[in-house]
Amino acid sequence: MTEEDGGQLALVRAKVRRAPKPSQAPAPELPIARVAVDVSLAHLDRPFDYVVPARMHEACVPGCRVRVRFAGQDLDGYVLERVAESDHRGRLMPLRRVVSSEPVLAPEVARLARLVADRYAGTFADVVRLAVPPRHARVEGEPATEPTPPVGAAPATDLTEPAGPWQEYDTGPSFVDALRRGDAPRAVWSALPGEDWPRCLAHAAAATLAAGRGVLLVVPDHRDVARVDQACAELLGPDRHVVLTAELGPAERYRRFLAVRRGAVRCVVGTRAAAFAPVADLGLVACWDDGDDLHAEPRAPYPHVREVLLLRAHEGRCAALVGGFAVTAEGARLLATGWAHPLAASRSRVRTEAPRVFVAGESDLELARDPAARAVRLPHRAFEAARAALAAGPVLVQVPRAGYLPALACQTCRGPARCGACSGPLQLGAAGQPPACGWCGRPAVAWRCPTCHGTTLRAPVVGARRTAEELGRAFPRVPVRTSGGTRVLDTVGPEPALVVATPGAEPVAEGGYAAALILDTWLALARADLRAGEEALRRWFNAAGLVRSAGDGGAVVVMGDPGIPAIQALVRWSPVAQAERELAERQVAGFPPAVRLATLEGPSDAVTDLAELTQLPEEAEVLGPVPLGDDEEAGVRLVVRVPRAGGTRLASALKAAQGVRSARKAAGAVRVDIDPVVLG
Repeated sequence: MTEEDGGQLALVRAKVRRAPKPSQAPAPELPIARVAVDVSLAHLDRPFDYVVPARMHEACVPGCRVRVRFAGQDLDGYVLERVAESDHRGRLMPLRRVVSSEPVLAPEVARLARLVADRYAGTFADVVRLAVPPRHARVEGEPATEPTPPVGAAPATDLTEPAGPWQEYDTGPSFVDALRRGDAPRAVWSALPGEDWPRCLAHAAAATLAAGRGVLLVVPDHRDVARVDQACAELLGPDRHVVLTAELGPAERYRRFLAVRRGAVRCVVGTRAAAFAPVADLGLVACWDDGDDLHAEPRAPYPHVREVLLLRAHEGRCAALVGGFAVTAEGARLLATGWAHPLAASRSRVRTEAPRVFVAGESDLELARDPAARAVRLPHRAFEAARAALAAGPVLVQVPRAGYLPALACQTCRGPARCGACSGPLQLGAAGQPPACGWCGRPAVAWRCPTCHGTTLRAPVVGARRTAEELGRAFPRVPVRTSGGTRVLDTVGPEPALVVATPGAEPVAEGGYAAALILDTWLALARADLRAGEEALRRWFNAAGLVRSAGDGGAVVVMGDPGIPAIQALVRWSPVAQAERELAERQVAGFPPAVRLATLEGPSDAVTDLAELTQLPEEAEVLGPVPLGDDEEAGVRLVVRVPRAGGTRLASALKAAQGVRSARKAAGAVRVDIDPVVLG
């Protein structure tokens, strides 16, 4: 290189250094974007202001995805709104880029996410991750579909019966009429035995769509989704609803999400992943079988579908329907406070549609004939009921899952073993240690059963496979089918068969089951959970609801103590009365939903630190901490409960304390769960 060439190169480099950077002039209108940055730290749970460059003015719309500079790194975020001025007095950084101009975060969903985060002491970023699926660029580029016409114009919609299946309920016709007018009725629905509940939900959706409003139907699992999907397709016609579940592939899930967000479809059916679906002009939210633990989100901040939908109904002034064969204590509280009204059939109608329910060994005469009726797994009465019913169709046999092993029972009467001090469930101890209480931890020394005075404990191990083998030997000429675990049947035919199923995996029988046997009820009630009775009754009602009516010969035989309130409620088919009783007991004991309760779980030092930083309300009561296991690494649990009126203050205090710990970068993660589903 010559000296002249070197001089020219130096001149070029100098010009490059002096060249102005690309223009960062702000947008001509509303130059400030309020961005929710994808950060889960509690002390940063607020929107941040950024300057919108002029070149991004058109693409940066509220609800779109953006990339911003935050704490020395590029992070994702959502634009919540565009404003003219910022409250921040310092220098604002510009947006790095607009990832997509698609407004995926609807304003109403953003407000809902904020409410859910505040209610569960979580962060906005964690809730939005549940609400908005990951982006799929190729799907965004596909042409948008046109919105469907009003449902009233659909030829498949049957509007000849104004109330349809709801006319079987006392307030059903008025509920449907209110939906057609675009009103916002709220109801707790106690479904009739044997009810075709997917058709009821589809009819309620049709009435809401006829009023020009949107619908959101949430059910526990994919089997229920398939049934509601079919019912909606038959009643509403094709392409008038969409299914949203987490099991869909990323492309298909995002495609359906965009169809809902763009207003092409206004009826959504799905599992808990659909609870935040951006349905336009939402007119009805419905939750079927709200007691199912599949409705509880396992990721922070652990929201429950029922609570999310009730928040949507309250904020959006839309109708709400919480239904099931059973009624939860939360449903009973909605009725007690007047927030919702009962939607149930008359007692005479219930008696007509319900199967006959028997309890093995319920009378002295039966015990005289079969002294072991309350102790053996398959007493004589159950055997005879199954044999008689097999001549008319399939027989359902419900057995508890094999996951209830830690709870112990009496070897003689099989009743649940309880602690003599606090009535908590007795559980297996460590190697070489005696059984101990799962609540207070006291060892069970010289235990004696209060019912039969037996002194021997047993650890039950009973599953569907073993039960199927036993029934196969008892009924050698009858086919035995199992449903549960990794192999779940959706339907069975009307031909005679023994169907052994675990709770939640019962297949639907064509024409209904001729009979049902509910085995090992004591095992379900022995769960180390304060919701054990409610959960057991819910599972029994769901199984009995698949059986034909008593007029068609349907019968249910329950193996258990006839004096247990949950079994009495099943015999009478009175879910609302039992839910009211459960609510009253929880009010006395001080457990949700009568109070607001928060559990703090984690390392001992971290839980103690968080508890000391929390400015609890004066009426708060602190229980614990107690160890979660024998190993110190298992951590501890601390429980805080307050009256329901102080629930908002409790959540705010916990959120503020978590913000202090995250700002300090304190060691040890603490799980905060408000109104947990499991209270064991």
